[in-house]
Amino acid sequence: MEKRLKIGHIDPEFYKLLSAIDTHIASSGPTVSQLDLLKIRASQVNGCAYCIQSHTKDARAHGETEKRIYALDAWEESPYFSDEERALLALTEEVTMIREKRVSDRTYQQAIALFGETLTAQLIMAIISINAWNRIGIATRMTPA
Repeated sequence: MEKRLKIGHIDPEFYKLLSAIDTHIASSGPTVSQLDLLKIRASQVNGCAYCIQSHTKDARAHGETEKRIYALDAWEESPYFSDEERALLALTEEVTMIREKRVSDRTYQQAIALFGETLTAQLIMAIISINAWNRIGIATRMTPA
């Protein structure tokens, strides 16, 4: 598979701006674990090999276990995730697959009940951000090292 253009080289300011969003998100309400889980899951749903590799590596470095990383693609059937994590993963999938699923009232209300409005907003922004990165990775055929 032939690599394509490198947006970061062509327009480094764009990368700085998108990275600044991630920096803001990381310093706001979501935990490192929440961010790791949503980044991996969105990347799995989107099929971004580069991001899956990158974010699973980061999650391991942050203390995430192999068994939870391996089970993430089947989180609904897995015993390894808390109710809060399940709500986060449902929200991640529905925002990622917005055209197919929309964000259901059930998922939205569960997120608000568990996380409150501020953290739910921050989580939605984090999901939007990783989806942007996934689309860059896929469109430009970024490949893992």
